[in-house]
Amino acid sequence: MLRILLLIIGYFIGNIETGYIFGKIHKMDIRNYGSGNAGATNTLRVLGAKAGLVVFLGDFCKSLIPCLVVRFIFRDNVSLSYIYMLYIGLGVVLGHNFPFYLGFKGGKGVASTAGIIMALDIRIAVVCLIVFIITVAITRYVSLGSIFVMIILIGMSHFLVKFSYGFGEGASPMEFRLLTAAVGLLSIFMHRANIKRLLGGTENKIGKKVEK
Repeated sequence: MLRILLLIIGYFIGNIETGYIFGKIHKMDIRNYGSGNAGATNTLRVLGAKAGLVVFLGDFCKSLIPCLVVRFIFRDNVSLSYIYMLYIGLGVVLGHNFPFYLGFKGGKGVASTAGIIMALDIRIAVVCLIVFIITVAITRYVSLGSIFVMIILIGMSHFLVKFSYGFGEGASPMEFRLLTAAVGLLSIFMHRANIKRLLGGTENKIGKKVEK
């Protein structure tokens, strides 16, 4: 029951669409421009670097802060604190991607997933950041860097759970593995159109600004 409650709480937190709100402040619906989503990358292309950074930080923090709060509340049971943290984090990403008041049309959840990764394990966060920067620097594809980050999240968390996060004898890490896989695969699923464009050689590169 608590797991479901955390998922629901996370969903409503995720409905705080930083990109949509920022766009409305500038008298526009960011979803009507560029790629059509309310995330940081599209905001970057449409409104510039400062706007993109503001939206990224907003979406990042709306998952990071709830995850850290949950970890603190349940700190006496380390393994459960990670499980509960992932439930509220997954809820935030679902709320960000599918906000009920915007016709379930939000962002792709990359920044919010990054917040979960930071709250989960700094080691995974550092590796993800390095791989993301290198990938984007070489290819200029933000989407490709984001997809690689999700693959790393799934792979490293599945490996590290064997000797990290407080899972001892009698505590199954399977739920943890399933939750991290769900978080990563959800973001990859949201990039399905980007994957098609990458394969077709038509994906937009970073630095290409969209006409407003």
